[in-house]
Amino acid sequence: MAQLTIGHDPATGRPRKLSKVFPTRKEAEAWRVDQAARLHKGLLGSPEGITLREWASRWLEGKAREVRPKSLHLYRQELAYAMPSLKDPKAKDPLGSLRLRAIQPAHIRAVVDSLLDRGLSPRTVQKVRQRLFQVFEEALALEVIARNPVAPVKVRAPKSLAPQRTGRSLEEHEALALLAALDHHPDRRTALALRLCLALGLRKGEVLGLQWGDIDLEEGVLTVRRSWVYTGKEAALSHPKTPTSIRTVPIPQATLARLRGYWDWWREKLGANPPPEAWVFPGNRGDRPLDLNALNHTLRRIADRLGLGRVRVHDLRHTYGSLLLAKGAPLELVAERMGHANPNITLGVYRHVLEKERRGWVLDPEDLAGPRGQA
Repeated sequence: MAQLTIGHDPATGRPRKLSKVFPTRKEAEAWRVDQAARLHKGLLGSPEGITLREWASRWLEGKAREVRPKSLHLYRQELAYAMPSLKDPKAKDPLGSLRLRAIQPAHIRAVVDSLLDRGLSPRTVQKVRQRLFQVFEEALALEVIARNPVAPVKVRAPKSLAPQRTGRSLEEHEALALLAALDHHPDRRTALALRLCLALGLRKGEVLGLQWGDIDLEEGVLTVRRSWVYTGKEAALSHPKTPTSIRTVPIPQATLARLRGYWDWWREKLGANPPPEAWVFPGNRGDRPLDLNALNHTLRRIADRLGLGRVRVHDLRHTYGSLLLAKGAPLELVAERMGHANPNITLGVYRHVLEKERRGWVLDPEDLAGPRGQA
C-alpha cells in the first residue's frame, strides 16, 4: 500500500492521507512519487475546500498529457456545458462553485435535466455526463471523495424523440449526382478531397492531412498516417483518432484515375514531380493543407444546387460505410476500412443499415424438404 500525507484536518489536527493498494511495491512507489509531485505543484491541495471547477481544471491539465489537442478541446467544451466558468471565468456557475465533497447526485440530476430543457440533444448531454463521471472518478480513485455522485444519474431522453443517428447517408442516386457535380467543379483540390471522403470513407481531417508519400498510384492504395484538425485555437497536425485509424485502403479505379490526373496537373504546375512530403490538398500558400472550412463551403453550395438538403462532409463517410454494408461487405472489413477501433463501433453506428439487410434473410423450415408442391 502506498500512502501520502496531504494535509491536516482543521478541526482535529489529524493528518489527511491518500492511500492506494497495488499488486507490486514498484507500482506503489511510482504512484506515491507521482502524487508527491502533484502535491508539490499544488495539484493535491486540502480536499475540504476545493471546488468542482478547480478539480475539473486540474483533471483537464492531466488529460493534456494523454490525449490529442482536439480531444482536450472537446472535453473542455463538454464540461463547460455543466460548468460555464471553464469557458468564461466571469460566468455564473452554480455547479462548478460547489465544494467537490459537497456535491450530491441531486445536483448532477438538476444540471442534466436543465441541459435537456435548454434543447441540447440527448447524445450531447450523455457526453457531458460521461465527462463529469470521469472527473469525479479520478477524485474517487485518489480518495478525495467517498463516492461518485454521477454514477446513479442517467440521461432521461424525452420519449417523443426518435433515436438519433450519428449521420445521414446519401441514397445511391444522390451520391452519383454529387460525384458528377464534383467532376465539373472549378477547384480541383476541394472536389477531389470530397470525392475521397465519399469513395474511401476518410474523415475530413484525414483527407486534408494527406501527403503525396501516402499515396501509391501504382499499387492503387492510400495510407492514412495523420490528421489536420482544429484544436480549439488553431488548425494543427495530429495523430489519427485511434491507433486503428492508421490504415491502408484500396482506391477504387475511377477515383484512382482522377488521382493520377490530379498528380499530372500538379507536375505541370510545379515543373517537377510533387515531393513525397508535399500536401496533396495544399492551401493557397502551399505550406499547409486547405482550410478546414473549405470542404464544408464547397459541399454546401453543391448540395444546395442539387437539392440534396443539408449534407455535412462527415455524411460522405457515413454514406461510404452504409453503401459497403448494403452491398454485403462483412462487418469486420467495414470496421477496418473505416478505421474503427473494433466492429462494435461500426455496429452501433450502422445498426439501422444492418437491420434492414437482415430482414432479407428468412428461413422457412418447410423449404428444407425441397421446392413446395412436390410430394
